[in-house]
Amino acid sequence: MNGMIVVVVAAVVLAAGYLLYGRWLAKTWGIDRAALTPAKRMKDGKNFSPASCFTAFSHQFSSICGAGPVTGTITALMFGWLPVLLWVLVGGIFFGAVHDFGALYASVKNNGKSLAQLIEKYIGRTGRKLFLLFSWLFTIIVIAAFVDMVAGTFQATFDAQGAVDVAKSYAGGTAGTISILFTFVAILFGWINRRFGLSGWKELSLAVVLLVAMFAIGMQFPIYLDKFGWFAVILVYLLFAAAMPIQTLKQPRDYLTSIMMIVMIVCAVIGVFVLGASGNATMSAPMVADFSALATGGSYVFPLLFVSVACGALSGFHSLVSTNTSSKQISKEQDMVPVGYGAMILESFVGVLAIVVAAIMFTQLNTSGALGAAVGTPFQIFSQGVARGMMAFGIDGTLATVFMTMCVSALALTSVDAVARIGRLSVQEFFAKGNDAAEDAAAENTGVAKVLSNTWVATVLTLALGLALAFGGYLNIWPLFGASNQLLGGMTMITLAVFCKCTGRKGFMLYVPVAFLLVCTFTSLVQSTIGCINALSSSGAAVIATSGLQLVFAILLMILGAIVAYNCLKELFTKEAGSLPDEEPEWTQMGRVEFGKGNAGEAASAAPAPADASASKTAHSHA
Repeated sequence: MNGMIVVVVAAVVLAAGYLLYGRWLAKTWGIDRAALTPAKRMKDGKNFSPASCFTAFSHQFSSICGAGPVTGTITALMFGWLPVLLWVLVGGIFFGAVHDFGALYASVKNNGKSLAQLIEKYIGRTGRKLFLLFSWLFTIIVIAAFVDMVAGTFQATFDAQGAVDVAKSYAGGTAGTISILFTFVAILFGWINRRFGLSGWKELSLAVVLLVAMFAIGMQFPIYLDKFGWFAVILVYLLFAAAMPIQTLKQPRDYLTSIMMIVMIVCAVIGVFVLGASGNATMSAPMVADFSALATGGSYVFPLLFVSVACGALSGFHSLVSTNTSSKQISKEQDMVPVGYGAMILESFVGVLAIVVAAIMFTQLNTSGALGAAVGTPFQIFSQGVARGMMAFGIDGTLATVFMTMCVSALALTSVDAVARIGRLSVQEFFAKGNDAAEDAAAENTGVAKVLSNTWVATVLTLALGLALAFGGYLNIWPLFGASNQLLGGMTMITLAVFCKCTGRKGFMLYVPVAFLLVCTFTSLVQSTIGCINALSSSGAAVIATSGLQLVFAILLMILGAIVAYNCLKELFTKEAGSLPDEEPEWTQMGRVEFGKGNAGEAASAAPAPADASASKTAHSHA
């Protein structure tokens, strides 16, 4: 099969899904074009910060499109490229995009509440506490998997004498240098934009100039570190990225990253077309693998295929991004469709590109029947494949390889800094009194709770556990990540079903995804638990430590997931339709001054939200 044909067909299917199903969903639930969003009404200069549609889309897309659509699809190629492709297309349109848009929609309609706060409102306080524990454990797993993959991509190769093999290490070392520069350049870019009010072509031009400068410097000064050295560098970055105000680093970094992602997607598509036109884009990977042979080795198509291809089809992590950060940047309700539904559709297309590129490279890179660590990380496989296509239309091979290595690493880093932030917020929100925002916890609590809810302590605790789990390697963590990720997606879907029922909206399109995800994820978690128990029989202390930690996580995730799912399902069947309408709008002082002039009546009658960064939102809670 020519990969060019697959890309064209997939693009048409995904575009049709966005234009038809996505818009139908928005029309069914209702979009108020005249409404002032929480980002404006509750602006606080820290978390609530209204952004343009493209900036909000950039944040959502760059945060959700991390390692998942590349790693999951390439790992799942053991089942053949056709089953993976079908799940990406069907899952992306009817599962993932609905999930992402629904979480964003529910949060915007409820004064920017996080998913945990939505669960307390519609399910109950116990459900919220258990969900926050689940969410925190999940973010630790994501940090472990992504940090290991990025560090493995950047790490230098050393020869027998301990000297750096420059030929093999140059691309990773250069990408590492650019990643370090990226942090400082993003802060500078954000400051210049705020200081001089840049937008449109001026903002884009500055971004392009800074990106080109970063690449030029990075290619001249590569940094060569071993894997553990990069562990340390990445964790220091995450420490500050998770704690800094969102407009200081996260928003500008997301904008810059999105430009790189768009260029990457365009280059990948052009490369596949050029190779296809010359007859060099044949997908040599099996269309459908021998499922019975794989099952003999313990790799069952159900549930492994559906939990491995996480972010390309559906990812529960996206709901945390949608409700914790993106909902606080939406300037107009109509922006929710491209930001929530559209970003997921584009991520599914990245998953399609990963399938096609890896399937084309299959014969060259692989002799064992499945692409994996033996031929490099999925990042490296994808980077090499797209770089080959870029070389076909005249791009220098070294430049192409460095650019692609940086792009896929930037994807993961942008996701993992969002995850670290959400993990920190989960800890703080767990200790918050009432249905309040996370940052209120440290000010309200005393003793141990006050210490643990401190921004820096919560961040360090989350990152330390993520590092401990990372030593097990991403291939060992990935099944656990996939299962817990999809279980989080199932719990989000149940919460959205309860939200729809309580607010009088139609929610029937959520029922099939809920049932499928719960069955699939609990099956996978049971299998992961059994695998960890079997691994504990190994005599290696490192294996026992990492497998034991994974076993603890798997058991905790199953227990917490089962309890939360039970409570959600119980509320779904017992809540009365239309019993909890959308919340009344709340305002901060900053929001009232900046956006309340043309809405004096609404601003005067609305409940005030405290003027601190996150604004406690208890005044109109129906919990």
